[in-house]
Amino acid sequence: MVMPTRAAQSDCISALAMSLRQSALASRQRRALLLSGSASWCRARAVGITAQLAQAQSLWLNAETHARKYLGGEKDLLIYDAHDGFDADAFGAVSGVVRGGGLMVLLTPPLTQWPELRDPAAERFFSGDGGASRFIRRFIAIAQQAHGVVIVNEGDDVAPATVETVPPVSAAASTDSFGSADQAEAVAAIIKVARGHRRRPAVLIADRGRGKSSALGIAAAQLLQQGIKHITVTGPRLDAVAPVFEHAHRLLPEGKATRGLFETDTGRLVFMPPDELIAHGPETELLLVDEAAAIPTPMLSELLSRYARIAFATTVHGYEGTGRGFSLRFNKVLDRRTPGWQQVRLHQAIRWADNDPLESFVFDALLLDAVIADETQLGALAPEDCRVERIHRDQLLRDEQLLSQTFGLLVLAHYRTRPNDLRQLLDSPGLQVYVLRHAQHVVAVALLLQEGDLDAALAKQIYLGRRRPSGHLLPQSLAFHAGLLDAPQLRYLRLMRIAVHPALQGRGLGTHLVNEIITGLAHQDYDCVGTSFGLSTELLGFWQRLGFVPARLGLTREHSSGCHSLIMLRPLSPKGTRISAQAHGRMQAQLPDLLSDPLRDFDAELARRLMQACKPVDAELDASDWQDIFSFAYGNRGYESCMTALFKALVPAATDPAFMAQLDAQQRALLIGKVMQKRSWPEAVKQSGVSGRAAALQALRHIAQLFVARDCPQALRESIRQSLDL
Repeated sequence: MVMPTRAAQSDCISALAMSLRQSALASRQRRALLLSGSASWCRARAVGITAQLAQAQSLWLNAETHARKYLGGEKDLLIYDAHDGFDADAFGAVSGVVRGGGLMVLLTPPLTQWPELRDPAAERFFSGDGGASRFIRRFIAIAQQAHGVVIVNEGDDVAPATVETVPPVSAAASTDSFGSADQAEAVAAIIKVARGHRRRPAVLIADRGRGKSSALGIAAAQLLQQGIKHITVTGPRLDAVAPVFEHAHRLLPEGKATRGLFETDTGRLVFMPPDELIAHGPETELLLVDEAAAIPTPMLSELLSRYARIAFATTVHGYEGTGRGFSLRFNKVLDRRTPGWQQVRLHQAIRWADNDPLESFVFDALLLDAVIADETQLGALAPEDCRVERIHRDQLLRDEQLLSQTFGLLVLAHYRTRPNDLRQLLDSPGLQVYVLRHAQHVVAVALLLQEGDLDAALAKQIYLGRRRPSGHLLPQSLAFHAGLLDAPQLRYLRLMRIAVHPALQGRGLGTHLVNEIITGLAHQDYDCVGTSFGLSTELLGFWQRLGFVPARLGLTREHSSGCHSLIMLRPLSPKGTRISAQAHGRMQAQLPDLLSDPLRDFDAELARRLMQACKPVDAELDASDWQDIFSFAYGNRGYESCMTALFKALVPAATDPAFMAQLDAQQRALLIGKVMQKRSWPEAVKQSGVSGRAAALQALRHIAQLFVARDCPQALRESIRQSLDL
């Protein structure tokens, strides 16, 4: 609601803030005050508000503030200054810092000018095009209609008496030391995981402010009191799980707390990042995974396999990651591996009362509760029942249902979709939005970003590692990592995201959408369409079926996905055909060597799939090499004594699909893991699944025999047999 004009007095704004604060306290909800004007005017009014509310615990933030460090804390007054930029992620995250009865004050440029202004916070994600921000225009429109949000523009006269009074609201129902009955149920579920049957994980699902993280801390404290000696907590970052330690320490004040560690006389609660847990697998009596939606599903699956007693907690509408997408992806894994798992949903707000105006405003403004099409209205759809449309971003701004269904699919498909992704969807220049529609329902969406078309001088700087222009992932990686000097000069479209309605997956809708998009690009001036993703067998097969070829494999696992990234290309022009062939050829030529050093821990099955596209090469073996191979294959010589000749012979053979087809899964895993990646015997045995070192040696000797039978000339074969009496 917009305040009526009455009296232009700065102290009236402070009085208005006090009135809003009193209304918030009476309802145990939260309120918001938006001050719009010049930076100096807004900041002066905010100073007056902090003086008026001197008893309130306050926090002042802007786009440059590292907002994450305040997550888990609570304040009565939060001032967010957007004059130097508006970071949607940070704004959404710190809104949860305001406790029930508190007030958020948002300082913005004049609302009529704000959408037109340059925003340094947004430019960290994409370069501005000088046009008005659709995201900010939508944000303003929602603020103007939001219940519990009062807007005051510079020059307005203000009358505090216009603030509505709200009847007092009783405190949330609690059970003993718990904030709510929901939280008590959650704690009981965690304790059951630790004390009950193995392989019965619990999953806590909640919106913010429902006591999810504190439930983990309370349960940890109770279990330490009961004699559990070692509890491990993990999450996307140590700061994200800080509330777990804080609540454990609050209940056990005699314990000693340091960063990432809480110890009592009899037990300890310790933080360890998920990648370290997977790499080292330390023993623990209970593993607690907080903000699980922000951790890639493959990593969660690995933790689930390694630890018999594990509890997950995640936020439904979060800023670390979306719990809705987490449930869709990970629940299937839980059903398959641990069918006895239990889900606990925490509905009751603890830190503020239900129907909180600030929560509703933030949800609407950042589209945290985007709703996809109702699956009951979709039926048994086939690709031919749908139409492909390219959507202009102004359409998204005008049509809230279209925006919600489009963004909702992206939220469900990607584990780390954030508020800034909504801003990118609405504002990023060069972004193309395609949807697959049935009637008025969005059933699939694809986002493409224009990249490349850079001049030769900049291309050389990228190749030399001196420049890294944002928004050009494909050409930059092809130049700097793949060593293709002129790659940045070509024009690319990168398929950033593709999402299909979860009720319609597996019906070819995604394939149909991509094919239709590429068909439509035939007469446009692009050289390649490409994609970059966290590599998995499913995604590799999907893009290969669409005619994309591998172009560049990341040498380390991405922190964001827990997987190696893979760039794949599909050419659209003669230049694109040349650059795709060069990139693919370089990758395939380097892959055998890479697997023996930086990719030593790379998944053997993925390596086999990638190597199927390699051009088979002949092994260059001399007589002594053949003698070593023979003596290993048909005699009892040790592997280490013959490994140089075996490497020279079998690495080229592994690029031949016909040869690999003769091997079973365990033999293929040993060929890649032991011969190519040079893993230790225990690692190779574990990876391949054979019973032990003797079985592994027997399998490798069989592989060598197959190679001899296929590649060794008959005369040389007989000569070696006679000389070795084999």
